[in-house]
Amino acid sequence: MNLFSSFLFIMALSIELGDAKLFAKNHIYLTNSLVPGNDLQVFCKWNGEQIGTFFLKPGETDDFSFHDKFIPKNKIDCTFLQKHGRSVMIRAFEGSSGAFDHGKKNYWNAREDGIYFTHGQEVPKLEYKWT
Repeated sequence: MNLFSSFLFIMALSIELGDAKLFAKNHIYLTNSLVPGNDLQVFCKWNGEQIGTFFLKPGETDDFSFHDKFIPKNKIDCTFLQKHGRSVMIRAFEGSSGAFDHGKKNYWNAREDGIYFTHGQEVPKLEYKWT
């Protein structure tokens, strides 16, 4: 087996054993589960560059789908800002080079006590508290 074939085999095995699918887009889901009237504004940056602002009313969900960039690390940071003034910054996504991270799903849910996270297959857990 030559070096390139070995690389492809290891890459395919890494993708198959992880929670990823070859050539599928990654997704970040943002949900506002705050009390009625407490709108949520979310600013996100991908490796330091502004990628978007999301406005969510209570009960609404929005998502952002993307392919990773082919750089050593991909990071998406988001700042959640409630209408009533509380805020928190989170690391919404972190992955290695775009060659390996495909089809990941990150679910973020803003609740009264903080921001909850799950990959969609387990019960969401509190990851960040409001400041």
